[in-house]
Amino acid sequence: MNEVVIAAAMRTAHGKRNGTLAGIHPVDLMADVLTALVERTGIDPAGVDDVVVGCATQFGDQSSNVGRYSVLAAGWPETVPGATVNRACGSSQQALDHAAHAVMAGQAEMVVAAGVESMSRVPMNAAKEAGFPYGHRARARYGGREFSQGVSAELIAERWHLSRRELDQFSAVSHARAAAAVDAGAFDEQIVPIDVAGTAFAVDEGIRRGSSVESLAKLKPVFAEDGVLHAGNSSQISDGAAALLVTTPQRAKAAGLTPFARYHTGAVVGSDPVLMLTGPIPATEQVLKKSGVPLSQIGVFEVNEAFAPVPLAWLKETGADPELLNPLGGAIALGHPLGASGVSLMTRMVHHMRARGIRYGLQAMCEGGGTANATLVELLA
Repeated sequence: MNEVVIAAAMRTAHGKRNGTLAGIHPVDLMADVLTALVERTGIDPAGVDDVVVGCATQFGDQSSNVGRYSVLAAGWPETVPGATVNRACGSSQQALDHAAHAVMAGQAEMVVAAGVESMSRVPMNAAKEAGFPYGHRARARYGGREFSQGVSAELIAERWHLSRRELDQFSAVSHARAAAAVDAGAFDEQIVPIDVAGTAFAVDEGIRRGSSVESLAKLKPVFAEDGVLHAGNSSQISDGAAALLVTTPQRAKAAGLTPFARYHTGAVVGSDPVLMLTGPIPATEQVLKKSGVPLSQIGVFEVNEAFAPVPLAWLKETGADPELLNPLGGAIALGHPLGASGVSLMTRMVHHMRARGIRYGLQAMCEGGGTANATLVELLA
């Protein structure tokens, strides 16, 4: 199999719901990142074999193959194809897997793995309101129980004995780490500024400085009257886009690029669709087994903060060092633009690895319907 490397990684700052990016069509937002990819790498887009874009809510403004129309909106040659992938919150992490598999197999030499979501323009439940998702037989298989991520998060908190105070403490740390990363300039190189009415938007919009257990304690539970989940310990509804350039070492060298990291191993698993957010636990187990790399050798973990119980349950099960988990903050502070989050997390992680000389990084993402992706990458530069 061909070796696969990530030769470029970039993202927009994440806009909060109905915030700065809300007025930009998701195709245009993705196109801005594709344009920046060409400007920053100097590649000829005509040489890109495919563009695979994750997008979770393919409805309304996101209904017509966002991947293909983003290529056209960016002014790339019509000969460059584009596709759109939906694996819920892990859509763009799956886009990376698709890109890597194509390059590994020799069916492509250069693929863009990307993601976009405008949750301001296309609300998460828009498709549900227009029809009957899941179908009768899938619902009947699970006794008509609700496929709800919020309910799942409450069940996880109960099963792993996670108190509201623990969840709120984790959430406050997420905001503090994200704020510290912004202040240190940790995101500067990776962010693609987006022109909004003549002003460059380049700082993640959802960070709440000074968040504390005391301030979060004032928020009311959302999913159960006596529950522990609320807006402050859940991921933020966001808008954003991100892209990775996936290729071979030889093709990267020919293009004058120094790759960030090698795509080492990927895994995807299915899990209980009712308790749907536990998938990162078996996905991590599988990717470690496939790779042969022990947990002790991994220097950074990105486990998506869909809800605070997800990474905390993952920590309890894996025994990973909490100091190495989401060191720059996560979706609770930085936002979770569903289809873009997988590539956005990977962008943060590979830049962090390069800045700190970290050899191995592992990313895992819980996903609606009870699936999860895990990806292990190895530093090259």
